[in-house]
Amino acid sequence: MPLLIVLALLALPFVELWLLILVGQQIGVAGTIAALFALSAIGVFVLRRAGTKAFREADAAMRTGQAPRRDIIDTLMVMVGGILLIIPGFLTGLLGALMALPFTRPALRWAFSGWAERRMKRMRERAEAEFATLGVQVPGQPPGAPGGGRVIRGHIVDDDPDPGTTNPPATRA
Repeated sequence: MPLLIVLALLALPFVELWLLILVGQQIGVAGTIAALFALSAIGVFVLRRAGTKAFREADAAMRTGQAPRRDIIDTLMVMVGGILLIIPGFLTGLLGALMALPFTRPALRWAFSGWAERRMKRMRERAEAEFATLGVQVPGQPPGAPGGGRVIRGHIVDDDPDPGTTNPPATRA
């Protein structure tokens, strides 16, 4: 999958140039440049309107391991759509418009929420595996569960009669 993403990103400038040439042949150079400026201006408007509040809410939800709420996903989609609209090009403009328009967002929401849930599940599994290799009890798991680790009960004995001294306590044999 990452290889496909890299190939798509490498091919994107060539596809955009091809589309610019096609559109330029149909409506002329001035019309093409005006359309690109209009798409970028719309992208700035959309991005400013979405605001940074939604980004903070989504970041907090991802850090706590909760699935983002529906309104957060919608606002993030609008923000990504605004960014894609700002990037000069007709393909990125089309993708940005699909994400920013209110009637196309529900069709794409399931993909974003599914991606976020899979990502959080992988992050949780990776953290639990890291805890297990360190021998630490994973929070929220019962003892003896896979990756649970051992808990050794005991108490601390302080042999230092005066807590203000810096001498190390004597060891017992």
